[in-house]
Amino acid sequence: MTNLVKAMLEQLKSKEYRKLRSSDPEAQPILYPVELFGFNMGYSERTEYQVGNVTLDYATVITEGFEATKSRILAAKAKHTAPEKLAFADKMLSEIDRMIAISDAHRKLAEDKCPRLFEALGKIPRKGAESFYEACVFIKLINVVLRRRGVQHLGLGRFDQYMMPFWQADLDRGVTKEELFETLEAFFIALNYDSDVYGGMQQGDNGQSMVLGGFDEAGNYLFNDLSKSCMEASLELNLIDPKINLRVGKNTPDEIYVLGTELTKKGLGFPQYCNDDVVIPGLIKLGYDKEDAYNYVVAACWEFIIPGVGADIPNIRTMNFPLMVANAVSEGLVTADSFDDLLALVDKQVIDCCEEFINRKYPDLYDVTASIFIGNCIERLQEMHHGGAKYFNFGCHGAGIANAADALAAIKKCVYEDGTVSKEELLAALEADFEGFEALRNKLKACPKMGNNDNYVDDIATHLMDVFSRNLNNRSNLQGGIWRAGTGSAMEYLLSAAKCPATADGRKAGDVYSSSFSPSLDVKTEGILSVIQSFTKFDMTNIANGGPLTLEIHDTVLRNEIGIAKTAKLVQLFVELGGHQLQLNSINRDVLLDAQKHPENYPNLIVRVWGWSGYFNELDLPYQEHIIRRTHYSL
Repeated sequence: MTNLVKAMLEQLKSKEYRKLRSSDPEAQPILYPVELFGFNMGYSERTEYQVGNVTLDYATVITEGFEATKSRILAAKAKHTAPEKLAFADKMLSEIDRMIAISDAHRKLAEDKCPRLFEALGKIPRKGAESFYEACVFIKLINVVLRRRGVQHLGLGRFDQYMMPFWQADLDRGVTKEELFETLEAFFIALNYDSDVYGGMQQGDNGQSMVLGGFDEAGNYLFNDLSKSCMEASLELNLIDPKINLRVGKNTPDEIYVLGTELTKKGLGFPQYCNDDVVIPGLIKLGYDKEDAYNYVVAACWEFIIPGVGADIPNIRTMNFPLMVANAVSEGLVTADSFDDLLALVDKQVIDCCEEFINRKYPDLYDVTASIFIGNCIERLQEMHHGGAKYFNFGCHGAGIANAADALAAIKKCVYEDGTVSKEELLAALEADFEGFEALRNKLKACPKMGNNDNYVDDIATHLMDVFSRNLNNRSNLQGGIWRAGTGSAMEYLLSAAKCPATADGRKAGDVYSSSFSPSLDVKTEGILSVIQSFTKFDMTNIANGGPLTLEIHDTVLRNEIGIAKTAKLVQLFVELGGHQLQLNSINRDVLLDAQKHPENYPNLIVRVWGWSGYFNELDLPYQEHIIRRTHYSL
């Protein structure tokens, strides 16, 4: 780590800056490392319905520069006559001029403080970048402007692919690897200075996800020198941004998994693994062109999107699986003569919910600035949500699948097979939230649970996901796109759970679900291998909106090379079994409990919250408690 990077890192983690993290970002200026990347977020022009979860066509704009972009807009304008298209072109041109003006203002500020930044801004963004540093500054400018405009969850996409030409050009010019690595680390640090200025419910959830690796159509694994450097920079800096996502597959070299596990050891909650062998066929099933499917990235958390050409909204609704079960039990258990009859009632709840999602009217999103960097918006002179983007699909999360399957398995066993619990007794217990029914609750909690490689309950989960995906996937979203089913939950493991009454797995009303695709909280499993086996039985190509199997590993597992090697092999097994997405978190419950009591001793303790990582002490108590309750596995 160079002296410059050390100084920037110390400033970021200083008490003064940490104090500003908890203040209103519009009330005070944010400290910023003007040494290299002088763009400050400042205020945010937010709207009621904000655009988000998009990844821009960085490669085109940072290569051609804004003057060339303006020329493309003027050329498109010359081909159209419709007043609304001409007006849209003028708005695009105005937005580019605004970005150039912001750049010029920062150049003036940098004149005496940072000659390197001053020189770079004399060229970019009007002209295209030629060096790695110029390209990083260009990206920073675009992201700051868009986030000021209220664009949330702005991902960095396949950074190692579109930035590699600049990295290699510098090497060819004689720039040393050490100098490039310093620039990369400084860029990473600069991303973290902006993590506070975000309209989300928790600091840090800003969508700055980076995707590395992946296969091309010829089967080549695209992990390069920059890919490795990004992971090494993350290892050294120990920061929440950028969030690293690794695209892998059955032919990924072993050393990539080992390197990923070294990063997991840091306790940052990433890398998140995405399985190309499953994701790419799944996206093709959803109607994405093959070349686009092979170019996929993740949105802010885990949802699979296409960079540069897509304007998908991958988290617009959530299927609340336990609530579907609770509704069916409340309304139809008494008249259901068999478990199959009850399951049919649950199916109807899921199907009706899908229909409600499909026929609902959704906000009319509109963003001129982001459209400049998406697909054919310039050529068509259309906003990305109104015909400009190639894809405008909707994604639906699937929350609480394990709780739902566990509840149905308990009813199947206790009510329909063993006959040890009557329908009336179960309904009374659920109505009373198990008050006075502790023995019955314990009996339900002792029934088969998902995560033990037990087909008795796993088959029920598979059935629910099949009904969900068959009745949602590829259905029209009434706005020119289609729907996609997924297994993520985001914050819905709290919010959707709060809406759900007591369920027959022994869960009390309002109690939280597990995060995304993982065993119910407090469930005892046979071990991490059985969990992976349970959660890879469904054909995950049919539920490809995204949503990781989320597992917490006790940090003692990763304290030696043997534990790292075992964990790397575990990830490989997950991929070979057909899992689509995996998130491993290195956690120590004792440390977390102590951090709650003595937060001053852990100012930089980082944890994975759902699809993002944040500082433990800045989380609301329910999120802290959820992370502590999760099962912490040993190998």
